[in-house]
Amino acid sequence: MEIRSHRFSQMAEQALKNQRLQGTLKLMGLGFSARRLQAFSQLEDPEALRRLARALKERSLENLPMLLEILESRVVEAGGVVHWARSAEDARRIVVELARERGVRRIVKGKSMVSEEISLNEHLIREGFEVWETDLGEFIVQMAGEPPSHIVGPAVHKSKEEIAELFEEKLGVEKAQTPEELTAIARKALREKFLSADMGITGVNIAVAETGSIVLLENEGNIRLSTTVPKIHVALMGIEKVVPTLEDMALLLVLLARSCTGQKQSTYTSILTGPRQEGERDGPEEFHLILLDNGRTRILADSDRRETLYCIRCGACLNVCPVYQRVGGHSYGWVYSGPIGAILTPQLIAPRLARDLPFASTLCGACAEVCPVMINHPKILLHLRWKMTEDPFWDAGISPLRRGLLSLYGWVASKPGLYNAASRLARLLQPLVAPSGKWRVLPPLLARWGRNRVIPVLAEPFSRRWPAIQRQLKGGKGGP
Repeated sequence: MEIRSHRFSQMAEQALKNQRLQGTLKLMGLGFSARRLQAFSQLEDPEALRRLARALKERSLENLPMLLEILESRVVEAGGVVHWARSAEDARRIVVELARERGVRRIVKGKSMVSEEISLNEHLIREGFEVWETDLGEFIVQMAGEPPSHIVGPAVHKSKEEIAELFEEKLGVEKAQTPEELTAIARKALREKFLSADMGITGVNIAVAETGSIVLLENEGNIRLSTTVPKIHVALMGIEKVVPTLEDMALLLVLLARSCTGQKQSTYTSILTGPRQEGERDGPEEFHLILLDNGRTRILADSDRRETLYCIRCGACLNVCPVYQRVGGHSYGWVYSGPIGAILTPQLIAPRLARDLPFASTLCGACAEVCPVMINHPKILLHLRWKMTEDPFWDAGISPLRRGLLSLYGWVASKPGLYNAASRLARLLQPLVAPSGKWRVLPPLLARWGRNRVIPVLAEPFSRRWPAIQRQLKGGKGGP
């Protein structure tokens, strides 16, 4: 996939001007978040489960080399083949070689963020293969020539009307009026692709070391067709997805669907172990598991950034992020968007191409509050900001002026007296420069920054109001 992260500011500005996108993003965030909240309210102790899930991911990463070796041996025992890919280039080469050796012409794919990460579709098409995305959202963005905009819903940025127009143009069908009609059109178009496909490619939600199984979650049934109808099933997996046991897998399943879509469980949960065995009626003749590093061991080696790999790709952090809800997924310029994209992308691609992403956050902490494995996104974002501005080995291309301004702010913020004086000055100046929250005047250096920002009324700092609040509480007068 083409890397466009260095254009975050320009792409975000375009997104802010797109009124249809703004409305779609608002509805999407409210819908996902409400369903998640309802689903978690049905658990007896969701916070305890989140702590257990975090501990599981921590333990799995601490024992990652051993678990991957066990996984490999169990997959081989079940009749599968394991391939190790250090880089995206290695993974692409393995898939192409497998396809050519077996005379593959048509490939169907289930939704896979890892395949997006390694630009697999584009590469396979250049090599002469016919490739079809079979997830409805991925099918839509493939026809539109766009990358996914959300981890869970690749086409959430598109309205029903836009999809109907796309299907009318690309598939030559009558313009659909309802979501059911759109789904029926996609089903009809894809059914023949499934039946004639030579290879199916999927990602992996979870891998279980003790059994050599992979777990795939979906709501449409397309992954089951992609893994059972073609003769060859290739599964692409980031090495961090492995857990020790089926019991550990069950813990993540309790949290994953609730965090993704607010469901107790995905409509289809497939646990696949090797290729079709003797006496089984369906399944592939060959199963290949590609274990992808592509920078993950580098993240694993850094204790300040390691918990980035805890992510189970639920998308909950996107749904509550105030930045994502305004600018959408495409503004982040690569596969991963929202808070997880802001911390993962700069660690997987050249920092110079992702220099804006760690700063594309309010540090409000909403992402950490909803994360099912309790990733501390704000902490990692601050660490990456430091790396971008202070560590010469990252070579993020931060301009000297920006470095100077950030250093100045850090110096002021570290001195309470000076910071309080600057805050008082800002409160005095606000009626002159931004009386209604909208900037009246800005120096050229800050004009672009402030154009789309509304400044809230600067109140007395909480630290100065707290003594009065305490006196009210002690006097029985209630809170502020």
